[in-house]
Amino acid sequence: MSSDASAPAPRIGVVTVVYRSNHVLPGFLRSLPAAIGEPFATVVADNRPGEGSIAAELAAEHGAEYLPLPSNPGYGGASNAAIATLPDAIRWIVISNPDVVFHSGAIARLIATAEGDERIGAVGPAVENIDGTLYPSARAIPSLRTGIGHALFANIWKSNPWTAAYRDGAAVSGEQRDVGWLSGSCLVVRRSAFDEVGGFDEGYFMYFEDVDLGHRLGRAGYRSVYDPAARALHTGAHATGADSARMVRAHHDSAKRFLRGKYRAWYLWPVRAVLTAGLAVRSAIMSRSLGGRR
Repeated sequence: MSSDASAPAPRIGVVTVVYRSNHVLPGFLRSLPAAIGEPFATVVADNRPGEGSIAAELAAEHGAEYLPLPSNPGYGGASNAAIATLPDAIRWIVISNPDVVFHSGAIARLIATAEGDERIGAVGPAVENIDGTLYPSARAIPSLRTGIGHALFANIWKSNPWTAAYRDGAAVSGEQRDVGWLSGSCLVVRRSAFDEVGGFDEGYFMYFEDVDLGHRLGRAGYRSVYDPAARALHTGAHATGADSARMVRAHHDSAKRFLRGKYRAWYLWPVRAVLTAGLAVRSAIMSRSLGGRR
């Protein structure tokens, strides 16, 4: 955050949620000035203050506000809490995991894209993995057909048509395009649109809060746009073992919540029952498999 009291209030705010993120947070914070190119405000929300966390010191070093949370409300809840502390003048919100490093000019590019159409509520970059591959950070809103096909075949038939439809081709096409939702790991949202739809649904502790946000933005008439001319590097590593098993269960619980909400009409109760049962079985199988890896 700029320390010049005479400077105009920044129009861009950055929020990130940390949880045992000491090793990745410095790279994220260092990448912001060159990625944005103008004054901005930053809030670091800490879902696990204490216990060796140096997020407060790192935030102070980079001119960011530090927000320790007394309990862990999950990614969406912590993001909402951080966004609520941003000044009223903030018009654009960068929401990002701390294990992301933005390329120079990336955030400025995303905001320029969003400014081209007031109907754009969110815009996201191409997210690169350490090995040079692209993470599918822009996808379609899951339908019954694509959701079931992706759930059943994603891990055993990589090129299946349902997964391809769900991932929407955007992450590999190299083209700017509208998508159903953008990964909450790295995106820019129009603050007025975010506020209009009520921010993240805090009923999602982990996973699918970004799917739900994209779905609600679309229902409110806003576009979500993938712009691969902006780039960011994902530097984090995936959890393994028991942590992976817990994450699989959390992912499936959130998927059930989203699908129950999307297909909430009373006459769709058989659909909800089948989806819930199928996801429960798949979660149990995957959790048992991962739980055995030590």
